[in-house]
Amino acid sequence: MNNQIAYNSAPLYLAVGVVLAFIALECIVFIIKSYRAGRSMGMDKKVLNQAMVSSALFSILPAVSILLGVIALSGTLGVPTAWLRLSVVGNLQYENIVANAASEALGVPFNIKAITPSDLVTIIAVMTVAISSGCLFSIFLLKGYSKKLKSSQRKEKSKNAGFANIALVAMFIGMCSAFMGSYISNLVLFKVYIPLATALTSFVVMLFLTWLSKKKNIQVLDSFSLTLSMLISMASAVLLSL
Repeated sequence: MNNQIAYNSAPLYLAVGVVLAFIALECIVFIIKSYRAGRSMGMDKKVLNQAMVSSALFSILPAVSILLGVIALSGTLGVPTAWLRLSVVGNLQYENIVANAASEALGVPFNIKAITPSDLVTIIAVMTVAISSGCLFSIFLLKGYSKKLKSSQRKEKSKNAGFANIALVAMFIGMCSAFMGSYISNLVLFKVYIPLATALTSFVVMLFLTWLSKKKNIQVLDSFSLTLSMLISMASAVLLSL
């Protein structure tokens, strides 16, 4: 069977649909419980309804970035797998890094035409086990970590930044450096400039939107800047490919 057909087959859609239906049901249950809790606290129905409607509307545009991630990842792992991975736990950056690492360990190109069904199972297993570690650590270790973090923040109150903030920034700088290094190597070794140009476009757009948000006090851009930078950079990649 053609890999692309196998990765987008009805059984996979059915399996993913069952999982996502359960999650959707769970969300509905939480909405009902939250609404009832608000009413028991004496909150007005109109206020609760307005909060629900405004939250739903406010979530639409930021969710576009997730949809773009599904589209990007589905080209390699198929629609059902990408749909499941980005609808439950994880994000596009993580999924791509881990899936690429698993693909390299298997010795196959990270391409839907090259990855066999058995390779796909291995890649999904690696992705799932790796992301599950965060959930398990949160269950067993988050309480103790939170206490230590609060204690550290109190001790470093007089300083400009605590250890947690520095570590988080350092992690993202390292991750961005790894990506940019691969893009630059593609340009130098293979004369492929589109990944680097796309990354730079995204950087410039995000920088401009952040400037508008802070300097021009357009705070609504804080929630939409990621989506807009992704859309504009992807559009630039399409134009550069023509």
